[in-house]
Amino acid sequence: MTDKDSKSSAKVKVYTATWCAFCHAAKQYLDQKGVKYEDLDVEHDPANAVAALDKSGQRGIPVLDIDGDIIIGFDRPRIDTALQAHNLVS
Repeated sequence: MTDKDSKSSAKVKVYTATWCAFCHAAKQYLDQKGVKYEDLDVEHDPANAVAALDKSGQRGIPVLDIDGDIIIGFDRPRIDTALQAHNLVS
């Protein structure tokens, strides 16, 4: 498997709401790093809210699921560590 192949196999989900400034910052950070992610709105989709709560154990957002590593809030060092661990960034 090449490095490019491993980059495409990891999955990133971001549980967000339109009014959440830290959610926007987290998505912008991933965009700057060139990381593709699925944006899951917890405000308008109750199933996404339940999934975020199940994964994080709390109601705070954003919740980032980086291929199974759960990060609550816009925690750049933890995000960077998870992205590197899953070969999503160089």
